[in-house]
Parts: sequence; C-alpha cells; structure tokens
Amino acid sequence: MKLPTVKQLRYLIELEKHGHFGKAAEACFVSQSAFSVAIRELESTLGTQLFDRTNKSVTITAMGQEIVVQARLVIRDLEALMDMAQVNSEPFSGKLRLGIIPTISPFLLPKILPKLRSHFPQLQLFLQEDTTQRVYERLMSGELDVVLIAFPYELRNVEKMKLFNDQFLLAYKAGSQFIDKQKITIDHLQSESILLLEDGHCLRDHALSACKIRNMNKVSHFAASSLLTLIEMVEADLGITYLPEMAKDSPMLKNTNIKTQAMPKSSRREIGLIWRQGSARGDEFKMLGEFIKKNR
Repeated sequence: MKLPTVKQLRYLIELEKHGHFGKAAEACFVSQSAFSVAIRELESTLGTQLFDRTNKSVTITAMGQEIVVQARLVIRDLEALMDMAQVNSEPFSGKLRLGIIPTISPFLLPKILPKLRSHFPQLQLFLQEDTTQRVYERLMSGELDVVLIAFPYELRNVEKMKLFNDQFLLAYKAGSQFIDKQKITIDHLQSESILLLEDGHCLRDHALSACKIRNMNKVSHFAASSLLTLIEMVEADLGITYLPEMAKDSPMLKNTNIKTQAMPKSSRREIGLIWRQGSARGDEFKMLGEFIKKNR
C-alpha cells in the first residue's frame, strides 16, 4: 500500500494554514508548480479531494480538515521520535525550534544568543516570534520545541519552568502633561492617558492586572501594534505606559526623552519556558532555562 510522504503531509499543513498555493509554496521553499504536483499526488494517494480550487481561491474540504488534523499528529509523532534519538546525543547538538513573544525577544535574545552559540556550536537554533497564543498553538502542533513566554497565561498540557521576575516600570516623556510628580498614581491620571498594546498581546493583560488598572476610562482607546510604536506614542506625549524592566536599557529607549519609574514589587510578570508535557527533551529544556537565568 502506497503511503503519503512526510513532505506531502508538511505541504498539506502549510496549504491549510495559508489558504494559498503561492504563499504555502514560499513557506516550504519550493516552486508553486512543484508544490501543486505534491498536493495532487497526495490527493491521488488518499483517493479523495482535499481542496476545492477556483481561479481565485482555495478552500479545504471537510475531509481535508480531518486529514490535516491527523497529518499534524503524524508529524508530531515523527518529531517525538527524533527527540527520543537526540536524548542520547550531546545536549544542544542538533535542531532546536524556539518560540518567543515580541515583548521579550528584543531585550533578552541579544544577551543570550551569542553566549548560547559560543557554548553550543553544534546547536541549530531556529526562532519563531509571535503572540503567546500563536506560539503556544505551534508548540502543541509540533512546529516548535520550546517557547519562552510571560506568565500568567492559561496553558494546558505543558510543563513550565519559571526563570525570573520582570518588574513593570511607569514610562512617560520628561515634562509630560500627564504626570504630576507629587501624585503619580493611577487615580490621579487623566482619562484615556494610559497607552497599551493591542488586544492579543499578553503584555497588555499583564499590565492591566499587575499594575491594578481597574478603571478602564483611564486607558486610551488608541492601542499600539508593537512595543516600538508604543514607545513612539509615549515619546510624542500622547500618554504614559507601563514597560517591562528588561526594556529599560534597550536601544528602543536610547535617544528618547522617556523617563521610567519603578512600580511596586507586586507589579510584575514572570518569564519562563514551556514545552509539551512528557517531551523526551524535558531535561534539555531545563538546561536551557538554567542557561538563560545565568546569562540574561
């Protein structure tokens, strides 16, 4: 009996994700024609149509949806097989796919990556930056091995390793119209004066919770799509914000007129690693966590 190839299953997963042959082929680093041939061969092998095609769109069929779910499980099991083999080899001597959120990566990676590569020259490190929900989904689908995120965040079927606390800082432009240095409390802030990231970024939720922002009238209806945009909005004195302490000495704040002030110790988020429960590489990921704690 002829079986689908691993390559075909990976192509299927990418096509379902992108919903476009050209974009999916690009993600797989192959030509669109070669990609299309592989999908047709997969449909022939399975004896069913996986996608409805028109000149303008690609729509996955009901059977195609079910097969994609199984394909993800097959790929995940194959990668678990590789993980088992790597356990008996030297740690950090092969491929490691690390997910990380954008409110950590620009501050932590420049410090740890050079040291990680120096200590483990055989390591093949692949990075994926995205929101917490998306890197978590990719972890659980087998696309990522381990993820560096901020807690608290609701997660299931993962093992967690908390690394360190990251305090929040009040950030504002020097001489800001929104700050009274004698009364720097949330109660004394103007309406719509607090600038935050868009929904979907866990830093927004962490700031609201850790900094005890309960009066949403204080939060601006304008939200930033990235930390860089948020900092630019504060530099323009459109409001104040709360930044993680790890951002304090970063290039993002250099050559700005932004001042920071410590918040109470309870105003913090926790930085940590997560990986799939029962992963054969759990000990290796714990070593990575210790390395990050030591070299951050």
